[in-house]
Amino acid sequence: MHVPRDLEPDNPLWRYALAVWKNPDVQQTCLRLQGEGWSVTRLICAGWLAQQNRRYTGEEDATVAEWRDCVTGPLRAVRRNLPKTSGPAGELRQSVATLELQAEQLELALVWRALTNTTQTGTDMHGREMLIRTNLAAAAPCTQQAGEVSDSLNILTRSLAELSEGDFKP
Repeated sequence: MHVPRDLEPDNPLWRYALAVWKNPDVQQTCLRLQGEGWSVTRLICAGWLAQQNRRYTGEEDATVAEWRDCVTGPLRAVRRNLPKTSGPAGELRQSVATLELQAEQLELALVWRALTNTTQTGTDMHGREMLIRTNLAAAAPCTQQAGEVSDSLNILTRSLAELSEGDFKP
């Protein structure tokens, strides 16, 4: 796997992720969807693109998918398998959680890099919530899954629509 040396971990997409993650509804809904096989970073990317009035197609750079499959996902699996206790196992779980967050930041840096290398086209969709909802549906692991979690996507759409651009700009 090739990871560019000049990645920008602190980029507008990462700052957006930090801002939206402060909302408990976003956290709970994203984690619920993650439990059903969705990628939180894809959901965040979909929301960010909607903030930029851009459509999310669901297609992503191969390096991003490879990073998620080989780094972020395995770290998450290790963390989930460690007990939520105090003591050495709990300390290890916390250390792995920190590594998982760093892996997610680098994953979003890879996404950011790919997005800045693509043509930025706007959308003719009317209504911010409609664009957010469409983008979130495009983040589904498979087409049918968006319909199965409609309530969760509606909660996430409303929460992301309430975020103003000033909440995540430097």
